[in-house]
Amino acid sequence: MSLAPLLAAPFAVQLHVFTVVPAFFLGTWLIFFSRKGAPRHRAIGYVYLVLMTVTAIAALFIHQIPAIDIVFGFGPIHIFSLVTLFGVVGALRGAKTHNIKMHRGSMLGVYIGGILIAGTFAFLPGRIIHAVVFGG
Repeated sequence: MSLAPLLAAPFAVQLHVFTVVPAFFLGTWLIFFSRKGAPRHRAIGYVYLVLMTVTAIAALFIHQIPAIDIVFGFGPIHIFSLVTLFGVVGALRGAKTHNIKMHRGSMLGVYIGGILIAGTFAFLPGRIIHAVVFGG
């Protein structure tokens, strides 16, 4: 394992990784271990949503796989950025209006789509995180 590929990567990639890694841990804690509605849950939830917003916006500036970039440099993977941003809005709206069903669904969507599914693609051969974890 070497951070060299990440440190040599464009700023958007670095920002994306440095925000999504803590978001993964915070999101895991929020969903599985925190007491829902508690002040700590709310405070960490806001931090998590800020991290995920920055992560999603940074991802829109990552164009590492030209073969699958379809329109103006954007490819299917960029859909996860839009899903994440809509999910952040839904999570905030649900929390503010005490619509627990909306809040829970949006938060799960952000976590599953924005971190777990999209994150899986980062570990494919030829990607920077694959090189970091498995060697390049």
